[in-house]
Amino acid sequence: FSSGQTQGDSVTQSEGQLTLLEKESLTINCTFSTTWSPTLFWYVQYPGEGLQLLLKAVKEKEKGINKGFEATYDKDSKSFHLEKGSVQASDSAVYYCAMSDT
Repeated sequence: FSSGQTQGDSVTQSEGQLTLLEKESLTINCTFSTTWSPTLFWYVQYPGEGLQLLLKAVKEKEKGINKGFEATYDKDSKSFHLEKGSVQASDSAVYYCAMSDT
């Protein structure tokens, strides 16, 4: 997902599989390491479907919000953590954090 990537640039998600009850809160941590200012993304893949763009942020402190999910681009901590206050069964999916230089 990262075009124009140079050695040392990376995106890291700290969680593997998460199991939550309905109405519990969700946080999936995403940190990035790069010398440039990337565009950041969260993608979601629901069972039996292709990847779908969930959230995107282009600049520092920009907050993406969609379907009750949100993530804020924090350049200082180099993070773009995905959060949702109350999950539903329909949120069961695979979530991917990504970055791009465009």
